[in-house]
Amino acid sequence: MVLRSCWKSRHKNSSRPAPRLIRAGLAALFWLCVTQLACGSGAVGETKNVVQKDAEFDVTYNDTVTSENQTIYAFNHTVSRNKTEGVRVRVDVSPQNLESTILFVVRQKQAVLSFQVPLILRGLYQRKYPYNHVGRTLCQPPTRAASETQYFFVDVSTLSAQGTNYQLRVSRVESFTLQTDKKFTFTASPSQPQYFKYVFPDGVDTVIVKVNSDMNFPCSVMSIQDIQCPVYDLDNNVAFLGMYQTMTKKGAITVQRKDFPRNSFYVVVVVKTEDEACGGPLHFYPLRPDELIDAGNRTKVLDVVVSPAINSEVYVMGMLFCLGIFLSFYLLTLLVTCVENKRMNKKRAVLENPADMSPAETASLLGKNGDGKTPASPYEYGSFADNGSTLSSEAITESATSTDNYGYMERSLDSVGRSRHESLSSVEEDDYDTLEDINSDKNIVRTKKFLCVSDLARKDKRVLSKKYQIYFWNIATIAVFYALPVIQLVITYQTVVNVTGNQDICYYNFLCAHPLGALSAFNNILSNLGYVMLGLLFLLIVLKRDIVHNRALVRNDLNALECGIPKHFGLFYAMGTALMMEGLLSACYHVCPNYTNFQFDTSFMYMIAGLCMLKLYQKRHPDINASAYTAYACLAAVIFFSVLGVVFGKGNMAFWIVFSVIHILATLLLSTQLYYMGRWRLNAGILRRMLHIIYTDCIRQCSGPMYIDRMVLLVMGNIVNWSLAAYGLIERPNDFASYLLAIAICNLLLYFAFYIIMKLRSGERIKCLPLVCILFTAVVWGFALYFFFQGLSTWQKTPAESREHNRDCILLFFFDDHDIWHFLSSIAMFGSFLVLLTMDDDLDTIQRDKIYVF
Repeated sequence: MVLRSCWKSRHKNSSRPAPRLIRAGLAALFWLCVTQLACGSGAVGETKNVVQKDAEFDVTYNDTVTSENQTIYAFNHTVSRNKTEGVRVRVDVSPQNLESTILFVVRQKQAVLSFQVPLILRGLYQRKYPYNHVGRTLCQPPTRAASETQYFFVDVSTLSAQGTNYQLRVSRVESFTLQTDKKFTFTASPSQPQYFKYVFPDGVDTVIVKVNSDMNFPCSVMSIQDIQCPVYDLDNNVAFLGMYQTMTKKGAITVQRKDFPRNSFYVVVVVKTEDEACGGPLHFYPLRPDELIDAGNRTKVLDVVVSPAINSEVYVMGMLFCLGIFLSFYLLTLLVTCVENKRMNKKRAVLENPADMSPAETASLLGKNGDGKTPASPYEYGSFADNGSTLSSEAITESATSTDNYGYMERSLDSVGRSRHESLSSVEEDDYDTLEDINSDKNIVRTKKFLCVSDLARKDKRVLSKKYQIYFWNIATIAVFYALPVIQLVITYQTVVNVTGNQDICYYNFLCAHPLGALSAFNNILSNLGYVMLGLLFLLIVLKRDIVHNRALVRNDLNALECGIPKHFGLFYAMGTALMMEGLLSACYHVCPNYTNFQFDTSFMYMIAGLCMLKLYQKRHPDINASAYTAYACLAAVIFFSVLGVVFGKGNMAFWIVFSVIHILATLLLSTQLYYMGRWRLNAGILRRMLHIIYTDCIRQCSGPMYIDRMVLLVMGNIVNWSLAAYGLIERPNDFASYLLAIAICNLLLYFAFYIIMKLRSGERIKCLPLVCILFTAVVWGFALYFFFQGLSTWQKTPAESREHNRDCILLFFFDDHDIWHFLSSIAMFGSFLVLLTMDDDLDTIQRDKIYVF
């Protein structure tokens, strides 16, 4: 019955079809009748009139549809193999008819597209947004023939008994195929997405697709999809295929020819129904489960441009540039080493044969006064006079003229040290502490008003050397166990990005992200090479110094045994290893930078800052410096709080209160430990002793602090740390890891400045090489911080908001601002390490009981 009705209806309403449409019309009619049989026609005996019309492009059809009638619009157009023409269907329905749903089905040769009007799109919490203006671009299947006429049909139907008016318009899309380096402007909305085709030109293997807009909102999505049907161009399915990313004002995706077998792809732009994914507010909340919400005007004007990306020559140039910069430091180090060795050989010759040179030349080689030592300042002699030093300046000067023992105190070599050939494993640090009077001796020595290095370098050198070597072995072990899971995790991240196509997972600078293999931003990884190469170079420099020092100890050289800052290289080895690991983990972080793995980039920064402060303190306090186990335990606690802050610290007042209290208490405890040189106890009587000191020193008699210099440093340190704690409690910054790193860096800079000031105040001098390193490092740090604060991306915001900060490459068309930060910061860290290594070289000819402790 239904088939017969359909057949009669077809001949009644379409008496003179075009001959070329007969076969296609019969096929369409048969498909429609079968559909009616499958669905039933409601009650037995109901009929449905089907009307087929020959339709034309760029003509608006105003019709009415009911459950009793169905309209089919038949279109045809000519397609060619070398030219792709876009076809777009637009439908408008009156807002008064939103309760009557019309179904539109577009049937093509190899694809079927269907949508309803009003189009219902869902947002968060199942909110429903109706759209009565719908526009869709038809997928264009490829054709093998040079030219072919294709037919497609638009079927309009509804189940509503009331007549519903609609407007239908089918038109060709101008500029459907994008041209290289030509900007095309268009508009889009949630119900009217847009997509365009791009074909790789000859000789171009990689392009970058940029989509821009002057409007932050509405939030939109850009997607790159292969040439196949259907094209996923709605908010609820755009993530099903290809690569995609959310955007506000900027979006960019780098596309490689190897990923698209047909040498072409679609650029799809979809406007989302809500702005929450781009950091916007949620204005509407559902009052009832099925309530329809008017989304308002969400039309967005955008422009798209496709440009060729860099070629392989730029990749090679970038890699050679990176290697060249850091290899030049190896050459410079080799040159300086040769010059220094030549100078030392000449100085050794002078000491062995002083008659061969004039007094002026001898003085220039040995020191300012010609006696191999820097004259002490009145401050220094005043201090050590009070300290009860057994040697006067005249005695030192007189003994310096003796060449039998290279100008030092006449002392039996056997009484200076034990044989250097003894095994280090036979000596333990606690051996010294077995002396009966060690506790009283510590209290006497370490609580003197003025201390010299000899007072805090009483333990066996082999014991301390073994103690500080543990720093290196511990950090090497930590590095292995930390780096392996990190590498595994970031490889998984990159795999997920490549498989899902979701480029919102990683916060790249998409305008300067050059892929290589499976890596999405190879340039950001390559620029970390400096940390590894300069860290290795620093280890080689330390190894050279260590070997020279050990040779001096083997021959019982008094210069190495009794003069200068005690040489312990374990912390230096740990610092060089930490710098190399910083480069490796920073590269791992930049494989897929986001807030969950930012700790990979900062963990060894904390370690570097902590190790540098420990090294500064160890220089003049070798006997009482923290052990490796204690130091790494404290650094582990810092990293633990960093993870807690990243996960729970955002806007959590309770976390910030707890952290600030712990920060202040830790500052107070460390200040007490440093002020009393470890000669205090934290037990039940601490409050009673504090009250007693306050009563005797502040109330009973007003007396100043015994250790003024130490007190100045600790007061300044407490002011800085209390201020940082207050800032964190008030502002509660989102980037907790960087806030914690800022605390570490501020304390390191404060201590370093104090060390330099006290060194100069004590009459010591800074030699030419460390002075050059200080000035050079300060300048490089200044430029490095400038590039660091450019902020090309930030995971504190949504991925779309982060892309607003993206910028083009600025160096060799390959490196961006953050890459330059990597270059400069690695050089600055290397220079800072050299400063720590060489800044006390002027004391190598000064006896330790004349070197002031501060």
